Amino acid sequence: MIVNPKEFNVNNLRYIVRSAEEKDARNLSEVRLQIDGETENLERERGEAYIDEAGFKQIIKYDTESKNSLFLVAEADGRIVGFSRCVGSILKRNAHKAEFGVCVLKEYWSYGIGRNFLNESIEWADSNGIKKITLNVLETNEKAIKLYERYGFEVEGVLKNDKLLSDGNYYNMILMGRFNDLN
Repeated sequence: MIVNPKEFNVNNLRYIVRSAEEKDARNLSEVRLQIDGETENLERERGEAYIDEAGFKQIIKYDTESKNSLFLVAEADGRIVGFSRCVGSILKRNAHKAEFGVCVLKEYWSYGIGRNFLNESIEWADSNGIKKITLNVLETNEKAIKLYERYGFEVEGVLKNDKLLSDGNYYNMILMGRFNDLN
């Protein structure tokens, strides 16, 4: 689905949150690769499950044509600095929910980009019949957990010892969900 672009100005950084377009595919491939190498909060290490330009074009096409999926990008300084997706299901029993994921280049943390992705995704979900948004977050990512809780997400479960990080230790993944009037 496509949403209207919105402009933000946070700490002297001007950026736009908008729907992903096919022309973004190459940049998205590069940005995702960089982000994967900057944090252990995500599923992948740098280079794992690599998505090339053609792969991103397919994802953008699917999400644009789907009424229950949303692909957003943040554009600042003339380039993509982060993206988020809400991925819904085509199965009737799961069509009421979407899974949220987000990533932002480290140099652009603390500008509210993740918060604005989340806000725009919730607004989209609430106005398009999505009753539940789910997400997974690493237990050590306390800043993200607090943000999600401020937006009404609740802990639904814990995947114990789910991620092996570079320090050689296993960490839990927290499963969270936000409900929008299921009646």
